Amino acid sequence: MGLGSALRRGGFTVGLLLGAASWAQDGTPTSEGHLDARTVAQPAAKKDYSPYVRRAQPTRPYFGDTHLHTALSLDARAFGNVLEPEAAFRFARGEEVTTSTGQQARLSRPLDFLVVADHSEALGTMVEIAKGNPAFMKDPVAKRWNEMMAKGGESGTAAAQEIIVALSTNKLPEVVKDPTIARTIWQSTNAVAERYNEPGRFTALLGYEWTSNKGGQNLHRVVLFRDGKAKVDQLLPFSSLDSENPADLWNALAGYEQKLGVKVLAIAHNGNLSNGRMFGPVDFNGAALTRSYAETRRRWEPLYEVTQIKGDGETHKFLSPNDEFAGYEIWDKGNLNLSEKKRPEMLQYEYAREGLKLGLKLEQQLGVNPFKFGMIGSTDSHTSLATADEDNFFGKHSGKEPSPHRWERPVATFNGVSILGWEQAASGYAAVWATDNTREAIFDAMSRRETYATTGPRMIVRFFGGWSFEPQDARSRVPASVGYEKGVPMGGDLAARGQAKAPSFLVAALKDPQGANLDRVQIVKGWMDKAGGLQEQVYDVVWSGKRKPGAKGKLPAVGNTVDLKTATWTNSIGAAELITVWKDPKFDPTQRAFYYARVIEIPTPRWTAYDAVRFGVKMGPEVPMVTQERAYTSPIWYTPGS
Repeated sequence: MGLGSALRRGGFTVGLLLGAASWAQDGTPTSEGHLDARTVAQPAAKKDYSPYVRRAQPTRPYFGDTHLHTALSLDARAFGNVLEPEAAFRFARGEEVTTSTGQQARLSRPLDFLVVADHSEALGTMVEIAKGNPAFMKDPVAKRWNEMMAKGGESGTAAAQEIIVALSTNKLPEVVKDPTIARTIWQSTNAVAERYNEPGRFTALLGYEWTSNKGGQNLHRVVLFRDGKAKVDQLLPFSSLDSENPADLWNALAGYEQKLGVKVLAIAHNGNLSNGRMFGPVDFNGAALTRSYAETRRRWEPLYEVTQIKGDGETHKFLSPNDEFAGYEIWDKGNLNLSEKKRPEMLQYEYAREGLKLGLKLEQQLGVNPFKFGMIGSTDSHTSLATADEDNFFGKHSGKEPSPHRWERPVATFNGVSILGWEQAASGYAAVWATDNTREAIFDAMSRRETYATTGPRMIVRFFGGWSFEPQDARSRVPASVGYEKGVPMGGDLAARGQAKAPSFLVAALKDPQGANLDRVQIVKGWMDKAGGLQEQVYDVVWSGKRKPGAKGKLPAVGNTVDLKTATWTNSIGAAELITVWKDPKFDPTQRAFYYARVIEIPTPRWTAYDAVRFGVKMGPEVPMVTQERAYTSPIWYTPGS
């Protein structure tokens, strides 16, 4: 494969950029939100020498964070964050900033886009409380929070935890609910975003977080707009203080569109902390799901944030016991405020793979799949620093910025249960196949679900499904061209089957130019069998080296070059790129199914290993020091008779 020779010649960056550009491809949204073969530019009557002329197509994925909090979020400020949106945008664009703890920080490479998604609940009021604004100091609770934040450290953490509990029990002081302050802060944040938005170079999308947390069950959504300040300033962010019911949020989004002409979507996250509520078979009020519910949820929530600092949400070992890579960076002790411990029966309604499977059954029952979502990652950092790199991890909140002891001290403690510092995941980013780096193009790509999640690395991943891919299609240096010609991309629906016996998939992955080689690419299939049972299987479809699956089909491990004494590794194992065509060997045309690709890197040091070396500390045996980072594509769905 051509990249290997480029690497051996020392053409590392050049080879990678050529590979990245050659895999780009485009399309226009259809009514279903995916790309159609008809959208690909038709060949000219006279064939041009250059294969790239008249190609109105994206030439690369854009990487960003759709879920970052600044000091304007009530809990972030209580945790000690003093950086407001301007610092967040500067950092995301590649500038060096001074963190809330006085450290210097900078990304290895700028991001392409960012959403400052501060909590809409009591937006900006904690800054006023921290300043000792006399209007707030009249309230005894606000005054106590002011005093706790002034002490800093563990006292500030305790204040933040009180705020989280107050929000989940609807006991926030009335003084922090002033909509006048929220509107002023909202418009000010939008103004900052406008200053940093530079179409073609960096996109500052407007958005906020709606933070439903009734009883500690995490049902949070990031709300994201396609439009700019002129339109978005006219609305007041809908918050969980207005309603904690997701259906009421969707109604509010519909109102935004109807009254203001804006385009908007919502991204759910952290189902792992919902204690069985995120993908449950009942609605917020406990009633069975209806077709109307399914249509509405599918309309407003095209994406799911599958990985972030508070744990990875692809699947759990309990749910996928035959998946050797299941259970990555899991948080499964309880709900968000740990007021209710986790029970095994909750897990099936919390993880993305199970949600996708349940969606197949609900589609058969209701006629619409409410859980037909694409995948992205984002950080949910409360430090104003959008970094998901293992060697550059600044923690969940400002109390967990780099220090010799952050690994052993709690991120939070509720009801005698703690989430310890080492349990934080340095994750993740959203990758978007957009036609350009603009608000409109990125939003449209998200709407059609042509996205994937990474746990931090900026690997390039393509995934197409169709009925006529052949092995020679994987030999092309422009696989996306044949991908669109013969099929649909990630996030799409397989076209009518015709006479084909089984679907085939073209998948290609290229390593992060500054990151680790690739171990393997897998395709995860979920389906509903004839008895209505929900099934899954993970297939290793292409891998590095000369390994061969064993008698039971298991592929041997790729190896491990990590040196924990120095927190380093080498790319002497693995592959720079992997590409193949795979055909489903167990396809049944009568069964609903979905497929998504999972790309696994070779082992590398986890952020805890970097901390151990940099601070000279010895961590306990329970602390993982090695990780295998990954990417998850949005699925491709098959529906009988479609």
